[in-house]
Amino acid sequence: MANLAIIPARGGSKRIKKKNIKLFLGKPIILYPIEAALRSELFDDVIVSTDDIEIADIVKNSGAKVLFRSKENSDDYATLYNVVNEVLNKYLNNNIYYNTVSCILATSAFITPKLLKEAYKVLIEDNTDSVLPIVPFNYPIQRALKKTNGEITFFNSENFFKRTQDLEDAYHDAGMFYFTKTKSFLDENNDRLSSGIIKPIILNELETQDIDTIQDWELAEFKYKYNNK
Repeated sequence: MANLAIIPARGGSKRIKKKNIKLFLGKPIILYPIEAALRSELFDDVIVSTDDIEIADIVKNSGAKVLFRSKENSDDYATLYNVVNEVLNKYLNNNIYYNTVSCILATSAFITPKLLKEAYKVLIEDNTDSVLPIVPFNYPIQRALKKTNGEITFFNSENFFKRTQDLEDAYHDAGMFYFTKTKSFLDENNDRLSSGIIKPIILNELETQDIDTIQDWELAEFKYKYNNK
């Protein structure tokens, strides 16, 4: 069985300049997911899809391969699905087929070989099409508030008096990686990385961090040091 890892790494990040190669505790952050993917020994190829020469230069000695993406998949509107689809189809056009594909985010500093192996085991053994790491919300979303005409109201006021333990658990995407059977990805054709039957890997808040701002970045470094002290 052939497996492919794709790490999308566009050069034009807006909120954090050069986000995908910014030093995270002294090392370009993109090297963390590359090294985890390689050390997992799951993948026949680890591909970095980029449009940026500087990113390519940093990646070239990491053990991953670099594939320069098309112009249409290099702007702000290109989705992860578009990037993965482009890479898969380039290989398919050369009669190379991968049974599974994992799209790993370039800023996934918390990803580990163990986590990837756990996801792969679920994907292969649990009769599923996709695996997604998720994190519980740390406060019941059923009690969410909204601002209307300057005043605070509830989205669902009937939940205000319910006990927390009586409210259903809710989760969000951990923003680390997506692991999918290639057949499902290609057959669904619905612009989603996770298709068909999707099974979760549940993480806690210390095991991941979405990075959109400098404050997020600093929090991620704090969590990483805490986890690896």
